[in-house]
Amino acid sequence: MPYGRALGTPLRRGLAEARLRDVDVATSLGVDPKTVRRWLDGRVPYPRHRWRLAEMLSVHEYDLWPQLADGPSISGEIYATYPHRGSVPRDVWQHLFMKAERHIGILVYSGLFLAEDVELIHVIGERARSGVSVRILLGDPDSSHVLQRGAEEGIRDALAAKIRHAIVLYRALLDEPNVEIRLHSTTLYNSIYWADDEMLVNQHVSGVAAAYAPVLHLRGQVNDDDLLPTYIRSFERVWSDASPQLRL
Repeated sequence: MPYGRALGTPLRRGLAEARLRDVDVATSLGVDPKTVRRWLDGRVPYPRHRWRLAEMLSVHEYDLWPQLADGPSISGEIYATYPHRGSVPRDVWQHLFMKAERHIGILVYSGLFLAEDVELIHVIGERARSGVSVRILLGDPDSSHVLQRGAEEGIRDALAAKIRHAIVLYRALLDEPNVEIRLHSTTLYNSIYWADDEMLVNQHVSGVAAAYAPVLHLRGQVNDDDLLPTYIRSFERVWSDASPQLRL
């Protein structure tokens, strides 16, 4: 068997055991079937595709591509990376909030894309009714930091307007138990979407709207020397300094 094709053997075996065809994988991942066939012939997919394939088959990526285990190591918490927020699949957002059993934390300036998603807001509300603590931090629209961020993105006062719009849309959540919303006046270096031991961290890049900035998808147990605690401490610091419960 050619060497390249031998590298694709674990993936072919995994698909066969899951009774999935190359066209099924292509449809699920949004790629061309020819791309999947190249993977089956030994080409290693990009990380985001590897991680989603491994998740589809309920295995670790090293089970499908054992040669990766010999490469340089990175933090095991980094489950996936995305070039911009818009490239994060919608089912990832749904899974993040639906799986929450203890707490959900959202730290943003406006997070308008989330507030406008009726289904995601419904999921968050349902988790709150199930006893999950939900804490949401929105930027104070009158804050100088919001004005500065709007200027950096080239939208000036529009960011404050987006926040006010988001506040109105979050009204439904404030009718639920276990939900608290606060306004913060701080410089954000990233937006945080946190559920238990999983987090999406949307980087903030000067001059670039958050929707077009990279996202880290973190998973893992919370240990002091790992990545998750760094962002958790950031969230808690902003929470403690934010204005008390927002009421609409």
